[in-house]
Amino acid sequence: MPVDQVRQLKQVGFGALRVPEEYGGQGGDSIAACIVIEEVARVDASSSLIPAVNKLGTMGLILAGGEELKQKVLPEIAAGKMASYALSEREAGSDAASMRTRAKADGDDWILNGSKAWITHGGIADFYTLFARTGEGSKGISCFLVPGDLEGLSFGKPEEKMGLHAVPTTAAFYDNARLDA
Repeated sequence: MPVDQVRQLKQVGFGALRVPEEYGGQGGDSIAACIVIEEVARVDASSSLIPAVNKLGTMGLILAGGEELKQKVLPEIAAGKMASYALSEREAGSDAASMRTRAKADGDDWILNGSKAWITHGGIADFYTLFARTGEGSKGISCFLVPGDLEGLSFGKPEEKMGLHAVPTTAAFYDNARLDA
């Protein structure tokens, strides 16, 4: 992981460019995010994934998250914590309607079981936007914001890739991981 580049991107606010200003972020739009990603990639393609993946990992929260969760998490992201995204599964690929990872309500908590593949920043991100089945069919999918240190969440060894070696890509495993609603 390019530690110096992570620190530098955080210092100038580019690690979480899309976080709205009211939560301590830059409030940049999609064009600004694309410009930052492109300019960083000119120097180091691996480092360009830092703002790109943070954007992907926070957009669900920014667009549809509850205010209490936004107040808690977005300032942490703006201050330098990292987000990631967990949708794909080896058996389903990008066919989200075929996912098998499940979330089952248990009182005020959710119990998460299953696995996700190809998680950029897997094992090093502070938060993961997880998609899991809570019902039947394509409408039975819900989105959860999972802390990276959640008990019952573990990560596989980094994938061997042709490029972007400085950025880990792993599988994520949820084994009766209990998430506070």
